[in-house]
Amino acid sequence: MTQVYSMTGFGKHEVESESIQLTVEIKSVNHRFKDIRFKMSSLFTPIELELRNLINANFKRGSFDVFINFRRVDSSTRFDDIDEGKVSAFIQKVKNIATAQGLDIGVRPTEFLRSEFLKDNDNTFGEELAELAREAFPKALEALKSSRSGEGEKLVTVLQDHRKKYEEHFGVVLDHADTFQEKVKERLQKRFEEYQTSMPVDEPRFVQEIIFYLEKMDVHEEINRIKVHLSKLDDLLSAGGEVGRQIDFLIQELNRETNTTGSKSTVQEISETVVQMKVQLEKIREQALNLE
Repeated sequence: MTQVYSMTGFGKHEVESESIQLTVEIKSVNHRFKDIRFKMSSLFTPIELELRNLINANFKRGSFDVFINFRRVDSSTRFDDIDEGKVSAFIQKVKNIATAQGLDIGVRPTEFLRSEFLKDNDNTFGEELAELAREAFPKALEALKSSRSGEGEKLVTVLQDHRKKYEEHFGVVLDHADTFQEKVKERLQKRFEEYQTSMPVDEPRFVQEIIFYLEKMDVHEEINRIKVHLSKLDDLLSAGGEVGRQIDFLIQELNRETNTTGSKSTVQEISETVVQMKVQLEKIREQALNLE
């Protein structure tokens, strides 16, 4: 059986070299299509497309937030990588502009942690970060996939529970499907007899109208289609894969047949159970929105 995946999940992996500790965290929630947002240092920009392609290759839908953080684990600090010449030139440039324009411009020290202020000869630092990210990212994706798989299993259990409750209420419709027309026929026949006492009624024409009316109220066609849709729902949940949109479409069809059944019925038991059937369909639809 192919796994059913939720679009909600979280994955994390941490790697460490002699000088750097790097952590990749990826969280995802439901989305109609696919949306990927990276929240990381500009030092990782050269490999962003590579990482984005890994997400595209592993997931069909969802909204993804990717966090990549790192810190030094040796005695040096991030500030050791700052090029003092670049910083001095920048401060002097800002000072000249501020003086010429009569402005008071403040500079935060953390601004100089950006890549444009780092030493040009420190290429090995960026390369090491990229390699660590390449090592950690696929493992974080695997953790995310495992998380989405676990959530998917829980969702399938919930969906099957609501489907079972829908079928229980549907059983009431099945129990009354062959009898409620008789009740309508009896009521119409009683009306016919009442009218016969006060005014003449063409009985053959009246019988024809009754037959036509009862045919319009027949729900067996709707019942058969509901059975087919329920069987299809079972197939989707057992087949797995990308089923979210298919379930959403199937619930629309089930809702249409359920509504038609309710509109045709004049039996209170059916009218009441149709309401409960629609409640279960809405619960299935809400939960299915989280499936990939």
